[in-house]
Formats: sequence, structure tokens, C-alpha cells
Amino acid sequence: MKNNITIENAWICSVIDSEVLPFFGDLLVSEGVITKIRPKSFASFQKNPTKVGKDSYNAFGRVVTIPQINFHDHIYSRLAKGLPLKGKFDSFQNVLKNLWWKIDRALDLEMVKACAQVAAIDSIQNGVTYIFDHHSSQSKIENSLQTIKDILGEHKLRGVLCFETTDRNSSADAIAGLAENVLFKNSDSKDFRAMLGLHASFTLSDETLLEARKALKNDWGIHIHVAEDESDNKLSMEYAGALPVSRLKKYKLMNDRSILVHGVHLQQKDYLKILEGESALAFCLDSNMNNSVGLPQFAKIPDPIPLLVGTDGMHANIADSLKQLFLVAREQGLTTDKALALIKKIYFDQITFVKKYFNDFPSLLEKDRADFVIWDYVPPTPISKENFWGHFIYGMLESRIISVVQKGKFLMRDFQFTDANIDKIRNESYVQGERVYNALK
Repeated sequence: MKNNITIENAWICSVIDSEVLPFFGDLLVSEGVITKIRPKSFASFQKNPTKVGKDSYNAFGRVVTIPQINFHDHIYSRLAKGLPLKGKFDSFQNVLKNLWWKIDRALDLEMVKACAQVAAIDSIQNGVTYIFDHHSSQSKIENSLQTIKDILGEHKLRGVLCFETTDRNSSADAIAGLAENVLFKNSDSKDFRAMLGLHASFTLSDETLLEARKALKNDWGIHIHVAEDESDNKLSMEYAGALPVSRLKKYKLMNDRSILVHGVHLQQKDYLKILEGESALAFCLDSNMNNSVGLPQFAKIPDPIPLLVGTDGMHANIADSLKQLFLVAREQGLTTDKALALIKKIYFDQITFVKKYFNDFPSLLEKDRADFVIWDYVPPTPISKENFWGHFIYGMLESRIISVVQKGKFLMRDFQFTDANIDKIRNESYVQGERVYNALK
């Protein structure tokens, strides 16, 4: 049947409480739901690995997990490759002024559409089907989130979107940014939710934060850069007389549905305020190193703070970001056990957090929504709940995603997109990329 698929001969990694339980078997999907999980003998599969039902997908012993989640993307950055750059790039502030703030003022909605198309393809190829995006197109604010939603929706992805509110251009643009967030919040759907997007403390006035507080309700949270560079702390003190997290606390903007991004230069007193506010921290180490702003010190972060991972728009490869985080933690002196415990914490924190926005996010159990990814990884040794994390860190995170299923339909099957016309998307995106390029010349 068209709306039925069967995945046979897979290591299915179901999530139960705070454990991942791998077992060998088949997944039966009907009408977007996992209707049955059928355990089977791995030894029997080894004797006859090609034996499957007529219309089944043979995983050939590969691993199936829940989908990947990108907790901090900048979809608007997808055309920022090989651009003609002018000015100094010797500090984080100059990188913002001479690259990102020029780009986000150059974008129109056709360019935003192209960015979203590229981001969707990149995300699917990396097994990311849930995206928390922090958008900025400061010359085209109105309907920019709907534009991104329409494209991601065409690709069957789910998203939590927000617009980057800032006073850096004008107070009128800041109000327009808040209005775009509220407008999108009022159009919440089963596949798209809203957060209240804020840039960073050093570009946000007290008046704008007060208006943000008025707009914020308990059923959504803020999405903001915090202490990404030491200049955020310094300029925030000069601009408003308080550190970034203190300002968020003052205006009661933190809650358990909020994401504070980066946190490289947080002080111990900041962590205590974040704990009190129950917000999550999202790390983007590639971006931190690329901008030479430093790295979070993982040993100093209080354990109760929820920890997430994003890419800051540099790419869509969350697996690579997780592996890098593990290696950085080891380089900072964490023992292997503690670094593994950090990855475990992030894995389960992400599930808890995404369910605040999508309570039907799956655990790979019967009756769950059929969202999952198949890794091009066949365990070379036995896999069980006791050694899953060794396979995850050193095997799966080093492997590509071979197939992606979202709500019971293949988005990518054996590395091939099932619906998207990749060549057309790339050609059309180039047209818009050339426009961005010329705008910055």
C-alpha cells in the first residue's frame, strides 16, 4: 500500500525513559504511524541477509534512530559562500558588521526562499527533520517567517521559527521584528511553532525587552544569542548597565521553553540565573571556533541546565557537531566517562525540550509518529543498551545518513531524494546567490 512501509533487518534504537534500547527487527509503518515493531533473530538474518518481503526496505543490519534536531540554525546564511568581503574581520564585532549585518540587510524574500530550499536539502541529507531557526532579513521582515515555513513544509520538515528582533537598525525595525514573531505565533500549526526571537543583549534596548516581555506568554519562549563573545558582556554593560543574563532576568524573559545560544562567556552567577529561569543552553562549537570567540567550559556548567546542540547556520550536520563537542570536552580534560555522560545528557535533554513544542516527537515505539533516520552504519560488534554510546560516538556520528522517513514517508531513500528536484533547487538557488553576491560587491 502507498501509505505503508516496512523496514526490515534493522537495529532499532528505541528510547525508553533515559535509555536507548537497541534490538534487531522490523518496523511496520502505516498512515504515518509505527504500527508494529517486530523483533527477530540477528543470527537468522546473517544466514540469509537478502530475505525480505516483496515491498520491504532492507536495512541490511543498519541502525535506525530518532531524527536529528538542529536547535540553532540560521537558514538565512545558506547563500553566504564565497561572497566578496570588504572591511576588517579582526574581531567578532567586525565580523558582524562587515558580513552578517550586510547580508541580512541585503536579503529579500526571493533570496530567503532560496536559503530555505538549500537548508531543507542540507538538513534532510544529514537526517535533520526538526529545525529551530533564528531568522534575520532586516530589510524584509514582514512575512519572512511564513516564507521559510512554506518551503520547509514543502519538504515535509517541522520547524520552530523566530525572527531576530534588534534595535541595531532602528527602534521601528525592532517593533516590526517583535510583530513578525507574534504574527507567526498566531499561525501555529501541528508542524510549525514559534519562538520569540531576539538578537543579543548589546543590540536590544530596555524598551524593546519590555515590549518582548509583554508579548511573551507561558506557551512559548525566547531564542537569543547570549555571551557568544566577551564583547556581548562588555557592550551590554556599557549599553544597559547589566550583563545579558541579568537583563533577561530583569524582564522575566527566561522560561523552560527558551533557548540561550552559545554561552561561551557566561559567568558562574549567570548560570545560577539560567537555572532559576529554567532555560536551555544551545552550543554551536563550529561557529565559536570560526569566529575565534572561545569555547564553553563544560566542566563549569551546572548539571541541571538543559543542554542542546545547533550549527549556527554553518551547516546542517548535527552528527558532526555532537562528535566535535565530545572531542572538545575530552580536550578540556573531562574523562571519557564524563564526556560520554555529557553526550547522553544532551541526547535526552533534546528529546525533553523538543517535546515542549512537538509533544508527538517519537521515541521509536509502537503507536509513535513514524519519524526516523537510517544510518549507513552496520555495527561491527554486538550492540546493546550497555555499549550503545560507544557505537553512537565512534560509529554512527562518523557515518552518513542513508535514508530519512518523516511521518511514514521516505524523504530520502538510499541517498536519493524521493520528491525534491535537487538540480532545479540548486539552479534556482544559484540565481538568488548571484544576486546576494552582487549586492555585496
